[in-house]
Amino acid sequence: MRAVILAGGRGSRLSEETVARPKPLVEVGGRPIIWHIMNIYAHYGIEDFVICTGYRGYQFKEYFANLSLHSSDVTFDLEEGSLEFHGASSVHWKVTVADTGDDTMTAGRVRRIVPYLTPGETFCLTYGDGVADVDINEVIRFHREQGRLVTMTAVLPPARFGMLELDGPRVTAMFEKRPSHVTPINGGYFVVEPEALELITGDADRWETEVLVPLAERGQLSAYEHRGFWQPMDTLWEKEILEDLWRSGAAPWKVW
Repeated sequence: MRAVILAGGRGSRLSEETVARPKPLVEVGGRPIIWHIMNIYAHYGIEDFVICTGYRGYQFKEYFANLSLHSSDVTFDLEEGSLEFHGASSVHWKVTVADTGDDTMTAGRVRRIVPYLTPGETFCLTYGDGVADVDINEVIRFHREQGRLVTMTAVLPPARFGMLELDGPRVTAMFEKRPSHVTPINGGYFVVEPEALELITGDADRWETEVLVPLAERGQLSAYEHRGFWQPMDTLWEKEILEDLWRSGAAPWKVW
């Protein structure tokens, strides 16, 4: 099974970092966040990836071309013009980096990489900026059990601020932490049947509106409820949250 990663956006809310590189290449613990996401999938045996790039997409090609170089000891024979890697690489990934256009929307990007998918084969799909301790194999099992075209991972949004409960202009309660009745949101980490891609008409289509909404209306969208850790990296503040967790040595998403 393949995993498709959406990695083509500009990441404008993290402009302090993304002015020079795509958001999925912004580092957490000295490694791009996309590396963390791919390790989550690889832990569950999925090591064949298609990366949907756009903004500064050439940087993904450079990163993966040099991944072994950066991860190994190397002897350079400058006279012979050769190099020798020392130590077997622990990474056994197959990575297809596909240019899906600078301005293409999320569903349009998926439509563009159809030639790199196996016809009729179920695949995984996620965003290139969020990590979780979600059990990918369990999501796949749940998807097959439900028999619908797409399964999304539903998560509770991280608590950023204290929350209010209002009755008109009157505050009836304050919550320092997230209350239990908060509605789950789309956390990515999808499992997809290829028939769902028939809803995509072009580059301007968004996965969230042109695919998920009509699938929900037709009863073809399942939600796998993940109550564990999930954290996107939309802002510099959220990047620092992930950095602190990684430095602690107990990053919840490090399942490998």
